[in-house]
Amino acid sequence: MQVEKSKENLKLCQCMHCPSYTTGCKIKNMASNLYKLMEGFEDSEHFEGMYCAFSKSDCIHEDKGCLCEDCEVHAKYNLKREDYCLKTGGLN
Repeated sequence: MQVEKSKENLKLCQCMHCPSYTTGCKIKNMASNLYKLMEGFEDSEHFEGMYCAFSKSDCIHEDKGCLCEDCEVHAKYNLKREDYCLKTGGLN
């Protein structure tokens, strides 16, 4: 099952609180993420967050911890793995 790219799921998402998503990543991507939210988040090809629905991060390059298994989106879609921010490929 594919994770729906929705604002409701984004509200449940834990990616922005992940230890691997550093303060530098947050600052670097803040403007881009806000623009995408205003212009049509659901149609975006990439978003720095909710990696299980989009693709791996363009900013995270080192695993500093993972919150995927504690995330409501992970549970809601019965996802099986973690570190979506660092890995491409299938969602499960």
